[in-house]
Amino acid sequence: MKRATKPLGDRGEAEAVRFLKKKGFTILAEKYRSHLGELDLVARDGNAIVFVEVKARQGTSGDPPQAAVNSRKQHRLARLALSYLSRHNLHGGPCRFDVVAVTFDDAGAVEHVNHIENAFTLCDWQG
Repeated sequence: MKRATKPLGDRGEAEAVRFLKKKGFTILAEKYRSHLGELDLVARDGNAIVFVEVKARQGTSGDPPQAAVNSRKQHRLARLALSYLSRHNLHGGPCRFDVVAVTFDDAGAVEHVNHIENAFTLCDWQG
């Protein structure tokens, strides 16, 4: 039986928060919503603002979770990030886009967390 994706996504985001905090990140926002959509996590890593897209999957069949962050998704995230930076007056400092891919085993336990730093760049979408 296939489980609903929302609870799996919420569990993935909670695991990503734990993982990033252990790495020294400060979480600035979770599920940041605007008229453009939602950013899963906004964090600070040193002096950089990090926009984190979290993807979770149960089981290991099929594509890895991070494969879902395609060019269309990247474009939407870039627009959301620019909006966030503007709204919080954070332009001018370093920022990046990371992806945290969380894989759960069939029993629901965390099997693997893959943190992909600089998964894509904002300059890919400016212009």
